[in-house]
Amino acid sequence: MRVFLCFIDVESTPGSGSIFSIYLPITREPIGAIELSEEIIGGDETILVVDDDATQREVTVNLLEKLGYQATAVESGEQAFDYLKNNKADLLILDMVMPAGIDGAEAYRRIIKMTPSQKAIIVSGYAESNRVEMALKLGVGAYLRKPLTLKSLAAALRRELDKPGK
Repeated sequence: MRVFLCFIDVESTPGSGSIFSIYLPITREPIGAIELSEEIIGGDETILVVDDDATQREVTVNLLEKLGYQATAVESGEQAFDYLKNNKADLLILDMVMPAGIDGAEAYRRIIKMTPSQKAIIVSGYAESNRVEMALKLGVGAYLRKPLTLKSLAAALRRELDKPGK
């Protein structure tokens, strides 16, 4: 099976027109398909996806489900904190930049006060920043650049999930 990842956002306003935004991976290297192989290992753990973009949440949950994980998604750091008051997640996938609320680093800081052993990875479409460095110092296991690939996501998840407890 070959998997290609791109995203298309459509915004349409009656009488005003439509905007189509197409997101393709940016690289100087030739882009090939991702071959599913023994190198891509999934699991059955629970993952909470925290991203303000509905398309990103949907794509990430779909990738996680293809890998066998039990995935749930929320749209803000605040919602993640509230969700984790009553639910458990083996790992969080936190978007770094969420303009409408707290960012991934702050969400993680608040969450580990409640659950110090919480595992997480940070994802972002932007370059690594001092906020990403802060999240990594707090204990986030990895930083992944968007767009996510099945292979990079699977590898980061297994590395973090397979670490001994914090």
